[in-house]
Amino acid sequence: MQKYNYLIVGAGLYGAVFAQQAHATGKSVLVIDKRPHIAGNVYTEEIAGINVHKYGAHIFHTNNREVWDYVNRFAEFNRFTNSPVANYHGELYSLPFNMYTFNKMWGVVTPEEAVAKIEEQKKAAGITEPKNLEEQAISLVGTDIYEKLVKGYTEKQWGRPCKELPAFIIKRLPVRLTFDNNYFNALYQGIPIGGYTKMVGNMLDGIEVRLNTDYFEHKAELGALAEKVVYTGPIDAYFNYCYGSLEYRSVRFETEVLDKPNFQGNAAVNYTDRETPWTRIIEHKWFEFGKDKDGNDLPKTVISREYSSEWKPGDEPYYPVNDEKNGELYAKYKALAAGEENVIFGGRLGEYKYYDMDAVIAAALDRVKTEMI
Repeated sequence: MQKYNYLIVGAGLYGAVFAQQAHATGKSVLVIDKRPHIAGNVYTEEIAGINVHKYGAHIFHTNNREVWDYVNRFAEFNRFTNSPVANYHGELYSLPFNMYTFNKMWGVVTPEEAVAKIEEQKKAAGITEPKNLEEQAISLVGTDIYEKLVKGYTEKQWGRPCKELPAFIIKRLPVRLTFDNNYFNALYQGIPIGGYTKMVGNMLDGIEVRLNTDYFEHKAELGALAEKVVYTGPIDAYFNYCYGSLEYRSVRFETEVLDKPNFQGNAAVNYTDRETPWTRIIEHKWFEFGKDKDGNDLPKTVISREYSSEWKPGDEPYYPVNDEKNGELYAKYKALAAGEENVIFGGRLGEYKYYDMDAVIAAALDRVKTEMI
């Protein structure tokens, strides 16, 4: 017997936004998640007074005023600005690539000198139309920066040579001819005070949530409870991998509490050489300026080393491998999904798409609007 208008599989951002909006219009909603917590991969937990990003760093940034106004209904955001540092065998460089980076790499002082150096190296590499990530990167920042700050990091991240990766992956890379260390060129940016878990909890206020509940173990009985299902898990898993598994990159975290106030002096340091096994180290306290909720300096710090790996069953899928082969496979699953009349597939895994947080929220808001018409 149907008790709910919507069964929402997954308490991450897409599921929480959809649930909140549907609930606000008077719809009955049940949210389930196989994990023991809400908030999906943006989950934060307090350790030593610090809000730790359990599944990797998440910095909210957007140019979408509707999305910014929406999230501010559920959290107050601080003024954190993402300014990561690149570490290449102990040499430190600014990210995004900007005039500080170009000055340290080449000794250039003016934007014109930087452009000339990049053009000189691009020409020497013989690149006209970039065909892969390596050629795209060299055409953006030159050979020296590519070799030191792009190649090793990217190959660790994706587990594939840069020449085998599509050019579009690197097109998001910010390159600036200014002394601006703000990685995201977005109007609105910050971290929710109190952590993302608190924000998502506010979205789900008044909504029934069942944790530690695996949709596939109880699919028939859960499906019978609702008129429609909003599914945010892996699309290939929904169809029992009938065409084979889509590929993902996964991430493993080693998190430590250190009895010192400062480990690296920055929230994110990327290790861009190939020899260092981790891709980056996150020092979580700097997302909130090293202060506790009362504004006091924190005596300890928490760091997480991130290791990228190829996904295998049992791992958490993080980044879709959006190459031609996986694109063709996803198209087959998408066609199957179109035939599921009472199921909405959404989010990073449901749509096999790399989504920034604001884009996930915008997609959920848009889908709810079409549902409620």
